[in-house]
Amino acid sequence: MADFSPTSSRKILILSVSAGAGHARAAEAIRAQANIDYPHETVVHVDVMQYATAGFRKVYTDFYMHLVNKAPSLWGYLYHYSNEAKRDSTLENLRRRLERWNAKALMRFIAEFRPDAIICTHFLPAEILSRLLSRGELDCPVWVQVTDFDLHRMWVHDRMHGYFAANEEVAFRMREHGILDEQIHVTGIPIMPAFTQVLEREVCAAELTCDPSKTTVMLMSGGGGVGDMASLARRILEMPVDMQDKAFQLIVLTGKNQQAFNALQSMRSEYSGRLYPVGFTREVERLMACADLIVTKPGGLTTSECLAMRLPMIVNAPIPGQEERNADYVLESGAALKAVDESALCFRIQQLLREPQRLRQMRQAAASIATPNAAKSVITTVMNSLVHAARGL
Repeated sequence: MADFSPTSSRKILILSVSAGAGHARAAEAIRAQANIDYPHETVVHVDVMQYATAGFRKVYTDFYMHLVNKAPSLWGYLYHYSNEAKRDSTLENLRRRLERWNAKALMRFIAEFRPDAIICTHFLPAEILSRLLSRGELDCPVWVQVTDFDLHRMWVHDRMHGYFAANEEVAFRMREHGILDEQIHVTGIPIMPAFTQVLEREVCAAELTCDPSKTTVMLMSGGGGVGDMASLARRILEMPVDMQDKAFQLIVLTGKNQQAFNALQSMRSEYSGRLYPVGFTREVERLMACADLIVTKPGGLTTSECLAMRLPMIVNAPIPGQEERNADYVLESGAALKAVDESALCFRIQQLLREPQRLRQMRQAAASIATPNAAKSVITTVMNSLVHAARGL
């Protein structure tokens, strides 16, 4: 850890964008880790959309969520098209002008805050700040944290001080985009410090009132081609399986979907001792500690959390683009299987319930590529860079 004096506090600004939850969660993870490791420093996380115009915010976030949920194929096309688009094309120039026009309030905030360093967990602020740096209107180092196991061209911008890569392949792609090797740091994707704790399954199971001795499946998603969560939970619990597997139990995390939570609660009496619905929680790691297998969408943050917990995955119906790349990474590593629909999902669950040795192998594979300390690596690198700069090194 860098040796900062409490009287010489630095100001670190972390910028995310609320287009999906992952970018904000990565930013919060870095901020939380900074508060632990550097309690005397000022570390602030800001959602760029708070400083955008209402119209831009609605188009940028709502349109994205509508596409990925209602028209994933179209989103996949746009993802690949924008990755190949020329930087100086008319459409790209227009897009950048709109972004700059709608981010004037953000620029004023940065000028008033006067950060010593900025960390971007989304490409939008990185692109805006790149232009400020090129015009001499910003003089602090800007870092970029890529939040998927893939590198889209829109993450790569001039005059960035450094990049944090999810894995070696992302680092390789960065070098192919012309980023210097000394600018690249392979850290993984930042997740909350809670995922670095050693959690006792028995203790966490007691909190949930489930049986720690039973094989436990956790379900974290119900959209994207696998139906609503209540009907999917029922289908999983009623799967025909071998006698020795009939005792498995199911944890269903509904998050803020109150309708799904209520429907699952009404089913509990039918599956006494086997079904455990959970609503919104900030302690997902304690649920994961109870599980032997998880069914989830392969977002970059969720995937990294599962890997940190050494939890085998079945990734279901990844949206085209970044989720497909995330899925590819964990599939190739041996930490996950893939299900394209409900039938495939039920088949995969039955398959793994009948093959405990394979589950153990998948757990080992997950552990081999997990990066639970990514947030610590990121904030330490940024802080140490400031120390070196202050000393003229």
